[in-house]
Amino acid sequence: MSEIGSVTPQHQIGSGFGRGSTAAEVIAGIDLSGKTAIVTGGYSGLGLETVRALSSAGARVMVPARRPEHAREVLDSAGLPAGMVSVAALDLADQASVKEFAADFLASGFAGADVARAGRGLDILINNAAIMASPERRVGPGWESQFATNHLGHFALTNLLWPALSAGGGARVVSLSSTGHKLSAIRFEDINFDAGYDKWRAYGQAKTANSLFAVQLDALGRDLGVRAFAVHPGGIMTELQRHLPREEMIAAGWMDAQGNVDARFKSAAQGAATSVWAATSPKLEGMGGVYCEDCDIAEPTVPGSPEARIRGVDAHAVDRADAARLWTLSAEMTGINAFG
Repeated sequence: MSEIGSVTPQHQIGSGFGRGSTAAEVIAGIDLSGKTAIVTGGYSGLGLETVRALSSAGARVMVPARRPEHAREVLDSAGLPAGMVSVAALDLADQASVKEFAADFLASGFAGADVARAGRGLDILINNAAIMASPERRVGPGWESQFATNHLGHFALTNLLWPALSAGGGARVVSLSSTGHKLSAIRFEDINFDAGYDKWRAYGQAKTANSLFAVQLDALGRDLGVRAFAVHPGGIMTELQRHLPREEMIAAGWMDAQGNVDARFKSAAQGAATSVWAATSPKLEGMGGVYCEDCDIAEPTVPGSPEARIRGVDAHAVDRADAARLWTLSAEMTGINAFG
């Protein structure tokens, strides 16, 4: 097993779980009593199943949501453990909203908690929320919206929450990437697609950014005991596809003309499993800075292999020099850097 402060190899460790494992299965026997977690977008799809697993293991979970009233309705009807899940407003595309949420969390320790818990640390942060292949949209000072929401919003959130994450040691941060990272490396020369927008390349860049974020956060935080992981949940049909025309999904082979989803897709409970595993598995103690899939550390992509597009992690998504460069750029863009 790796020691605190060491670099973890990008290779499978034999977790005992796999593609078909569910979030409930990977967290079975793990006690999170007294732990605090934040799951962005934790009221639909993968996020909801992640919240279900963490709260069932005893963690108190905060769900930041762009539509908090809707999130409360969903979570109240989801059969979750009573009193274990709270909701607060957060729009990841709005840096002012991110700052407000983080300030409120740090001031209260945990929304809904009693005064005695004020200032308590944050044990698990799962940066789950995302948009995918959306129409061109600019937010903030002209940022491309997928990069701004999926990466910069979570970059700012994590840095602003650093005092809570580093308070007790042992915290884990999980950043949801995907095989979408294979569509584009970071376009440092045109990160906002000012020279012409491509919705899939923009999504790919954002997912590469999510992976590189975990690589650099782990490098910066591991000596304090905070470890970070990037996760590919697998193909799952959720609200993430809301911007995609049905015809496009049929053409991609994701479903047939009758709307039947391809058998290769996972259920939401299976899709949430890798996030939950990365956030809680004892086998990952002292590890971090790696890209995970199917409830294990992923192998590097074998270029030209039959599964190169759908399995493994491409070199550009775990490149340490690019991870450091992206961190510096993100800090410049947001004006936020817990390590600056």
